[in-house]
Amino acid sequence: MHAIDPATEPHHGRSGRSAQAVTRLTTLFARIPQDAIALLARLSLALTFWVSGQTKIEGLVLDPIGGRVELGLPRLSENALELFRNEYALPLIAPEPAAYLAATAEHLLPALLLLGLATRLSAFGLLLMTLVIQFFVYPSAYPTHALWAALMLYLMARGPGAMSLDALIAGRSKR
Repeated sequence: MHAIDPATEPHHGRSGRSAQAVTRLTTLFARIPQDAIALLARLSLALTFWVSGQTKIEGLVLDPIGGRVELGLPRLSENALELFRNEYALPLIAPEPAAYLAATAEHLLPALLLLGLATRLSAFGLLLMTLVIQFFVYPSAYPTHALWAALMLYLMARGPGAMSLDALIAGRSKR
């Protein structure tokens, strides 16, 4: 009679149970809906960049975190201009147009992401902005920028998911 060695038997002993547990977890994780991942990526990025954009303007406050709303005509804040003149000084573009472009992009692109409209292009625009920030403004912030970039690349590669205007438009165009 031959003895069974639990370490070498694939379905017996501790290693077999560990392999089965890993397989069960992998199967469970594979059930996470891609649409939910895309929605979370869109919401996270939209919130991050919207809040940053709100620090650059005055006259319009739509604060999703604090729940503060002040309607008015938005205008670039003097503080934002000062930051672009000193701390955010970019090559090849003057501080004033850079500040206007950043404030506009940080409002428009997150709004589009939130709606799931032009999602891949919006994520690409934010990726370009993130690369500029990484290389010219805050090079030591690469861990944060890499996380943002991973979410943006996911959205660019996989799209916005079913809970988006892009999906609604694509569904109607197939009819």
